[in-house]
Amino acid sequence: MSPTRLLVVEDDSSVRATITAFLDCEGYSVDAVASTREAMARLTGECYPIVLSDIYIDEKTGLDVLEAARRSNPSCAVILMTARASMETVMAATRGGAFDYVAKPFDFDDMLEKIRRAESALAASEGDEETDVDNIPDSEVIASSAPMVEVYKVISRVAPTDATVLIEGETGTGKELIARMIHRHSRRFDSPFVPVDCGAIAPSLLESELFGAMRGAYTGADRDRTGVFESANRGTVFLDEIGEIDFNFQLSLLRFLQEHEVRPVGAARSRKVDVRVVCATNRDLQKMVDEGRFRQDLWFRINTFRLRLPPLRERAGDVNLLAHAFLRKYNERYNLAARLTESGLKALEEYTWPGNVRQLQHMMERLAILSAGGRIDMDSVLQAIEDMNPREGVTESLADTEAEQIRKVMAAVNNNKSRAAKILGIERKTLYRKLERMGL
Repeated sequence: MSPTRLLVVEDDSSVRATITAFLDCEGYSVDAVASTREAMARLTGECYPIVLSDIYIDEKTGLDVLEAARRSNPSCAVILMTARASMETVMAATRGGAFDYVAKPFDFDDMLEKIRRAESALAASEGDEETDVDNIPDSEVIASSAPMVEVYKVISRVAPTDATVLIEGETGTGKELIARMIHRHSRRFDSPFVPVDCGAIAPSLLESELFGAMRGAYTGADRDRTGVFESANRGTVFLDEIGEIDFNFQLSLLRFLQEHEVRPVGAARSRKVDVRVVCATNRDLQKMVDEGRFRQDLWFRINTFRLRLPPLRERAGDVNLLAHAFLRKYNERYNLAARLTESGLKALEEYTWPGNVRQLQHMMERLAILSAGGRIDMDSVLQAIEDMNPREGVTESLADTEAEQIRKVMAAVNNNKSRAAKILGIERKTLYRKLERMGL
């Protein structure tokens, strides 16, 4: 097998000679140039799989070399190096599609590891064709599998009615999206849809949150407050995680569902409202009833029409649609050009997705940003799965490559630290500490 060809672009003659000698000893075929003009000429006439370039060279920079290399060979792995690293240059390199970034003075073993990683990525890409999907449904809910078609059939029958619906499903299956679909296909479609996260409201605040409160009803009530049910009049209220509602408040909710009347805290009389209620839960409400933690009469009332959402692992074929839909979304959002390969898609389809669609969405965002060269292959997916689900006793991979990953994510989200922390799966204060240690 012929040795891998590399182009080295470095204006410092001693550094250039040292890098060339080292790579020659490691069995690489090296062409070394001292200027961007020479580099452009080489890239015009040759097709290099790997380019190693300094950033600050002459009147042009390594970023220009990066652009030329990627134009000459879109799969070219460009590794940039500099002694004057800054967030701006790292961001520009990341957006330009650089494979990696090396700070000088560098350890030659580390540089060799990055080059070999680039070789592995290039070798893996051979025969691993990129995938795409043209017929992604233009809908909030992206699915065409048999279990989801059954869900659509049920929605088509219940949506036009005013029946209370209970949506059951694991976390991340898209219960709110289904509730919105029910509302959109109902006669109430042009009225408000108001979602309520029952688990996020303190028991002491539930009554005023849902029914409203009059001025002076409690300390701090300096004005009349309209409750959720009244604000959604003629529309739909979505009570998410209804199993989290305080047991003592469940009777009040039952009365509302029966009478469709609200009585704000501190009010003298009740008011009629016209609201459809859709509930959702990821818990076993029947078991909660048996254990005395959920009122049986409320359970009977909300169980008028039950709709079960299948987990993603039961939706063969939908992973393909969802993965490509999310990839397009984040490519557009972050101005990226990430591509999903056949092996990458196979790895996604073979995973069991304990976090369901929501987990897949977050993973595709992460993969779009972090995958080397923008190619999402099997190795990229398996690494992302391990990063999100570190085994006990094993240091999370993010800790070993955190500087590289944090720079890439920060570049993609334009330094939005809250967004970066979410994508990296860490707390914002943790991200601040890491950035401080990195000198950023």
